[in-house]
Amino acid sequence: MQLVLISGLSGSGKSIALNVLEDAGYYCIDNLPAKLVNETIDYLTQNKYRQLAISVDARSGDSYQHLPSLIEDLRKRLHVRLLFLEAKTETLVRRFSETRRRHPLSNDDITLPDAIALERDRLDDVAQLAHRIDTSDLSANTLRCWIRDMMALESAKLTLLFTSFGFKHGIPLDADLVFDVRCLPNPHYDPVLRPQTGRDAAVIKFLAASPDVAEMLADIQQYVHKWLPCFVRDNRAYLTVAIGCTGGQHRSVYLTEQLAAYFKAEVQTLVRHRELS
Repeated sequence: MQLVLISGLSGSGKSIALNVLEDAGYYCIDNLPAKLVNETIDYLTQNKYRQLAISVDARSGDSYQHLPSLIEDLRKRLHVRLLFLEAKTETLVRRFSETRRRHPLSNDDITLPDAIALERDRLDDVAQLAHRIDTSDLSANTLRCWIRDMMALESAKLTLLFTSFGFKHGIPLDADLVFDVRCLPNPHYDPVLRPQTGRDAAVIKFLAASPDVAEMLADIQQYVHKWLPCFVRDNRAYLTVAIGCTGGQHRSVYLTEQLAAYFKAEVQTLVRHRELS
């Protein structure tokens, strides 16, 4: 059986992820108490189900604390993938305000931001075991696309995920490695290049002509290449490398594209451009 466990913060998009998996043929269960996961898997295995997705989160109450040990046991006998969805507190507050839904941990004695902080703290142990997806700046459609991409790469031992971002919008919460490239020449100050992106030919030509850009690219390539085997030995499913410039439109996009092209010959790669989504 192929098992996908989905966890994360309330309002971060877990339902969207579960719907994508259901459309892909997975048997999906939402809000299953952690203590019932093993029993459910055994029952569905006996009935010849081969793809299962389960959402387990803070709504499970005290049983959620058993999830880390449960995941360790499951990985000994099943192909298990754990996705953890999260978002910035201000984003979650806005989403709850827009939908007018109640946070599962909120009550008359606790504010919404405090409930989110409490949930984040309770889920931290599981977050450390999972591939984390920061949905703060993602549309629902973009998140659907990302989940589909991940499921298509299910056979890869490790996937290198290169993402560009703009520091003025914050560092991605799901980044494992972060490189700051704001010191490089900025196409933003050229009126002709400003509306373009790091995927456009004129911007590529501008950045490729800079010795500093070439040196920065080589240094990042060397660093990732050197430490990649260690992450493989750590049984990582994904390694997210975030490249940040000021606005996330030119320099970070260019370097992200170059890095993905360099590594795709030796490892499965994905590319994201957060500010271009």
